[in-house]
Amino acid sequence: MTDPFIPPDPDEFAAPSPRPGTPAKAKKKTSFLVELPILVLVALVVAVLIKTFLVQAFWIPSGSMIHTLEINDRVLVNKLSYVFGEPEQGDVVVFDPPFGVEEEAEPLLQAIVRNVAESLGLKTPAVEDLIKRVVAVGGQQLEVKDNQVLIDDVPLDEPYLDESAFMPDFGPVQVPAGTVFVMGDNRPRSQDSRRFGSIDTDSIVGRAFVRVWPLDRWGGL
Repeated sequence: MTDPFIPPDPDEFAAPSPRPGTPAKAKKKTSFLVELPILVLVALVVAVLIKTFLVQAFWIPSGSMIHTLEINDRVLVNKLSYVFGEPEQGDVVVFDPPFGVEEEAEPLLQAIVRNVAESLGLKTPAVEDLIKRVVAVGGQQLEVKDNQVLIDDVPLDEPYLDESAFMPDFGPVQVPAGTVFVMGDNRPRSQDSRRFGSIDTDSIVGRAFVRVWPLDRWGGL
């Protein structure tokens, strides 16, 4: 006669009981200490990725954009602004310096620390990017005459300029296709396209869209 089926005892497959004298809290604490370096590393990687591809904070080191941007202001720059569009007149843009300066190689750990600091706006890049305002785009003619910017012979409305700002006559010049003509809002003290010419749109890092520091100057650009 066949023996009747006897179901297995559930206790045979139960997890072993913790050893006496090993508190559960101690195990959790050890597990957290093991995971903490991984969490920190992930946070650093995410910060660098955001800074590289999406949004980056920039510290303003000079007075070329006064009074729109004061020295030591922090702004956020959208790096996706021109992936699907083109710079427009009035945009405040950050771009690579057009002087052919190359960054020196640096150790990996130092590069990680620098990238995190830059992503938080606590440090400027080794080769400082520039921030200016787009006043003319490719195909337009620009001229400065009688302390007024003319675009295709039409005066440009610039409410962001200080009334006392003085501009010597310049041009006229034709802005080549694929480039933009940039100028600082602090016209008497700005080294811009009047000196180094129009800049390639490919050299633009992104569009500054908001001032985040100091808090009493928070606002869009």
